[in-house]
Amino acid sequence: MYNICVFGGTTEGRELVEFLNTQPCTVTACVATEYGQTLLPEAEHLSVSAKKLPVDEIVSLLSHERFDLVIDATHPYAQSITKSIANACRETGTPCRRLLRGASEISKDAIFVETVRDAAAFLAGTEGNILLTTGSKELSQYTSIPGFSQRVWARVLPMQASLDACAQAGLLPAHIFAMQGPFSASLNEAMLQSIHAHYLVTKDGGSAGGFGEKALAAQRTGARLVVIGRPAQEAGADLAETIQALCEQFGFSRSPCVSVVGIGPGSEAAQTYEVRGVIERADCLIGAQRMLCAVARPGQKLFDAIAPEAIASIIAAHPECAQITVVMSGDTGFYSGTKKLLPLLTGCRVQILPGLSSMSYFCARLGASYEDVVPVSLHGRSCDIARAVRRHTKVFALVGGDGGMQALCRRLTESGLGYVHVSVGERLSYPDEAITRGTARELSEQAFDKLSVALIENDHPDDIVTSGLPDEAFLRNSEPGKLVPMTKSEVRCVCLSKLRLTQNAVCWDVGAGTGSVSVEMALLARRGSVYAVERNETALPLLEENRKKFQLENLYIVPGSAPDACIDLPAPTHVFLGGTAGKLDAVLSAALEKNPNVRIVATAVTLESVGALSACMKDFSVSECVSMQVSRGKAAGPYHLMQGQNPVYIFTLQNGSAPV
Repeated sequence: MYNICVFGGTTEGRELVEFLNTQPCTVTACVATEYGQTLLPEAEHLSVSAKKLPVDEIVSLLSHERFDLVIDATHPYAQSITKSIANACRETGTPCRRLLRGASEISKDAIFVETVRDAAAFLAGTEGNILLTTGSKELSQYTSIPGFSQRVWARVLPMQASLDACAQAGLLPAHIFAMQGPFSASLNEAMLQSIHAHYLVTKDGGSAGGFGEKALAAQRTGARLVVIGRPAQEAGADLAETIQALCEQFGFSRSPCVSVVGIGPGSEAAQTYEVRGVIERADCLIGAQRMLCAVARPGQKLFDAIAPEAIASIIAAHPECAQITVVMSGDTGFYSGTKKLLPLLTGCRVQILPGLSSMSYFCARLGASYEDVVPVSLHGRSCDIARAVRRHTKVFALVGGDGGMQALCRRLTESGLGYVHVSVGERLSYPDEAITRGTARELSEQAFDKLSVALIENDHPDDIVTSGLPDEAFLRNSEPGKLVPMTKSEVRCVCLSKLRLTQNAVCWDVGAGTGSVSVEMALLARRGSVYAVERNETALPLLEENRKKFQLENLYIVPGSAPDACIDLPAPTHVFLGGTAGKLDAVLSAALEKNPNVRIVATAVTLESVGALSACMKDFSVSECVSMQVSRGKAAGPYHLMQGQNPVYIFTLQNGSAPV
């Protein structure tokens, strides 16, 4: 194991120790105070020195331990300890690295001074309240400011020594914020607002020191930054560069912390406090360009990526990044890329933080409840929106792309649903947010922003959930000699019951005819797919017309004869055989080859077909034959007579155990 010493006192130092604790090495962490020790994690191979070390004691420590490497991660303003560490390393011949905190981008409106004394002199000539974030050690130098006890508030560490320094300087107890960071921009903003601050005094502590969060809070509240200049720094590297160098020098590897967060509809105001904090502390942000622009902070690495594979590749390619945040629009669990991304984050420490979904936000803006809303997405997905709207009172739709909302409204109108009420939300949570209401027909000619959602309300939904559509619901060819066969309603109901379809079923309908069974299959298997195989050219246009009539995007028409037409079809979970043109054995073999446990239901009306199917029953572990005959009433003058239909034999065949 390697032996490494870290002189800390900074956020970077603590994070470096946390990284080293996961590697094959022993670590000695040197901090100046017992409080600094409490911030370090406990680890098996970690020892901590919690006191100020003069140069002779540093030399003694290095000579005794014979470290493979010393890392100086002390504060950029602590010049004396940096010199002591450098001298001790030279004297003992110990390799040394300097971990530097990168300087921040500072607003042009900021006031720059060289020293604390200069800051106090400048503030003495001003008016308005002041928030000091430079610690307690130099607090006495600010007492020269006129009205010090009334104008000045100080944020210090929650230590007795800090509180004593505040008392000695004459600071009022109510003017003390005794808190340990890190501080988000929002928390800084709240502090500035609470005291009506005109000035915020800080040192440029870099991103890890929270400078960016302070600067942003000052900008938001109108407080002016007073920045005390940084001392000149020697050559060194930041945290990411240092870790990368350690990985190369010692063969270390790292497990980055990846936070997948939902940022809500878009604006910062719609983000949770926890999400904002994770974003602000990240050294790397990944997401769509639009979202990165909305949340990025100075000094962060930014990567424009949406596809889960691309995001995972970026994470793998940047081991120097310790805190990686992947930003997702809306909520991480609501039509989000999070689901596909998580399995790809092997070797990472992952946390998921939810956000405000566009559905909950929009329903709140409309004053509508959403426990009875059916959510769908048309953003990069196939969705039968007409069927969803036809069957439910409320449907929430995510719509993406240029013209997407207009296309949705036109689609509803063309499906006979032009009367339904549509509420469109554009650019939700942004200052130019807009809400438009109207019927689908009225909105079908309007243009909307590509960042749009819709709440569709149907006061008269078709809530019939049973199978067995009336035969009159299907289009048929009435020309003499060209009548296309159709499985009648009563027989169709029994066949569908025997199939025991699931919502994700993959179905073959061989000998589909007019498509009555195919249509009802597609209606029941909402998230599945149905392949209607038909060789009769007269039937094919009817199949297409019936597919369009019921707006079934999960119904696919396959021209040709089985089994040849089935070669390229996906493996079926369910097969209905309405007619095989004498190729029963070949069709069964084709289905079983793709899925040995496929569930098959077949109908027969001729004795030859009954005989052929009966002969097959012995080859399946589950087999059943049901005979049914239906009689229908027919008007005969003022009376009605029952007219019997041909008897139908319904066979059920399956290997393995039948579904309960």
